Amino acid sequence: MIKEPSPSYSILMRVELLTKPGMLGKVTSAIGKAGGDIGAVDLVGFKKDFTIREITVNVADVGMGQKVVEEVSRIKGVNVVSVVDRTFMIHQGGKIEIKNKLPLNSREDLSMAYTPGVARICTTIQQDREKVYEFTIKKNTIAIITDGSAVLGLGDIGPEAAMPVMEGKAMLFKEFGGVDAFPICLNTKDPEEIVSIVKSISPGFGGINLEDISAPRCFEIEERLKKELDIPVFHDDQHGTAVVVLAGLINALKVVGKQFNEIRIVVSGLGAAGVATIELLLAYGVKEIIGCDRSGILYEGRKENMNPVKERVARDTNPEKLRGSISRALQGADVFVGLSQSGVIKSRDVKKMARDPIVFAMANPDPEIMPEEARRYARVIATGRSDYPNQINNVLCFPGLFRGVLDCQAKEINQEMLFAAANAIAQMVSEQELSEDYIIPSVLNRKVPELVAQAVREAAIETGVARKG
Repeated sequence: MIKEPSPSYSILMRVELLTKPGMLGKVTSAIGKAGGDIGAVDLVGFKKDFTIREITVNVADVGMGQKVVEEVSRIKGVNVVSVVDRTFMIHQGGKIEIKNKLPLNSREDLSMAYTPGVARICTTIQQDREKVYEFTIKKNTIAIITDGSAVLGLGDIGPEAAMPVMEGKAMLFKEFGGVDAFPICLNTKDPEEIVSIVKSISPGFGGINLEDISAPRCFEIEERLKKELDIPVFHDDQHGTAVVVLAGLINALKVVGKQFNEIRIVVSGLGAAGVATIELLLAYGVKEIIGCDRSGILYEGRKENMNPVKERVARDTNPEKLRGSISRALQGADVFVGLSQSGVIKSRDVKKMARDPIVFAMANPDPEIMPEEARRYARVIATGRSDYPNQINNVLCFPGLFRGVLDCQAKEINQEMLFAAANAIAQMVSEQELSEDYIIPSVLNRKVPELVAQAVREAAIETGVARKG
């Protein structure tokens, strides 16, 4: 597979070039020869007979970065002074911080913000616990909880290694939803301990976002916390993914002229995201869904690679009791939803699908089928990647969703709120804009979280789970 240069593998080279014509051209040619993609070239200084420049280069991986440096170092009259991995550079010291909202410049400031004035606020909350939303950060703060057991495509890497991802998640909450989020990485995988810890810290938060916890433990943890807490609990790997898949599918079906109640969907992957997506699509009106995992088609009574969650899903899906491989499941199917791993299906499988196939291949970084291969037969294609059209990305959901639930101080996140979020995302693509390559809005569209927040807030109020209007 040919890998393209990406900003995620970006290096910053400081080089000294002999001050004579053509030297910079030799350097840029060497970078291109090694496969690098030049970003910025900045002049940063001079020394006797030399010009000093900093060059930003996107590469495909660490090996290509090393090759770029080697090619440039071979040029006579060029000295590579330093090379910095820009992704590591931006993580130095972490990506987030806490800042005070008020100045502390005098004794008066201290007496109101802290002792003795703060005591009056404490007793007010003691007398009316709901006042905690009015006088503390609870009204705008959530906890991002993980045990590091199912991180991105990395798997079980532990709580310390999960921290950079949770910090990044906190950045997205703040940037797109104005929500303050704290990354809390737990050194335990015991569901009992996780539930106990989250319940113990919950008084300080307006909501809980569970993140990167492996299945099937994540289902038990979420279900118990939903029952035992009076603040919303949301597992983004489950419901965030499901909401954005539903949003994309709403528009994709418009493109191909099909209805939810008449289609067959095949879902590859029966982890957290796959199960939640199946359940949300069934609730939305899909009549026929077939789930698949590494053991093939899921059917009621299957013994291999099962757990209580899969048993529940098996009872609600595959009404024809099909057995066999995913290739068998795709025969005559209208939609493929991939939440598994790369290379699961081939173009010949897409060819066997029904008229105008819809393919959502969302495994990262490499999808279940590459868009170039799927395009031979598929009418609409979506992936989880930003370098292809129709990126199915959870950031379209969770910042706006939590903005909405915090604004109305919701006690929970129910199915109607998830439907509202999905429809709001779908509505961001107008009928005039809708096409095979544009079924889902950009993750950088700042109007998306605003519309999602409004829709979620209204649904919470209508369903009676909001503390305030």
